[in-house]
Amino acid sequence: MNHSSALMGLASSFALFSLLAVGGGVSVLPEMQTVMATRYGLSAESFVHIYGLGQLAPGPNMLMVLVLGYHVAGLAGAFTVLIAFFTPALILSLVGGRLWDRVGETPWRRAVQNALEPISLGLMISGLYSIAREALNGPVSFGLCALTFGLLVSTRINPVLIMLGASVAGVVLMKTTGLP
Repeated sequence: MNHSSALMGLASSFALFSLLAVGGGVSVLPEMQTVMATRYGLSAESFVHIYGLGQLAPGPNMLMVLVLGYHVAGLAGAFTVLIAFFTPALILSLVGGRLWDRVGETPWRRAVQNALEPISLGLMISGLYSIAREALNGPVSFGLCALTFGLLVSTRINPVLIMLGASVAGVVLMKTTGLP
């Protein structure tokens, strides 16, 4: 695949992901992972690592798409994906927000909101499942996932500290036990 066709492919794919990301970027992760694997040869393991980096980095977690673009076509790929992924959603949000305010508190608006809530939740769960399917591959990763989840829902510890602690524990445990 030549450079310009790779950029065009990235632009069209990530613009579509932008418009389909109902409930957030997590909702398009399964398709994003499939496209990155089939068109650009990115392994599922690498995708999970890039997603994890996006979760840890400051700012919007979906900035991880820049790393995907960089993987395919360097800085031009990162810039292409940045524009393609965030611009359509930005425009849709601006236009939709203005329309939404004009509609007011009508029964139609409430019906649309009620319909989108379970759709958004289902899409987000499918995105998380696609990441978990690849990331949870042994007793250490399952244990760390359960511990992290438990700490997140039962304490007020900063999530970044929990993630960093779990990362360090994961490295130590995986190196010492040899288990994933």
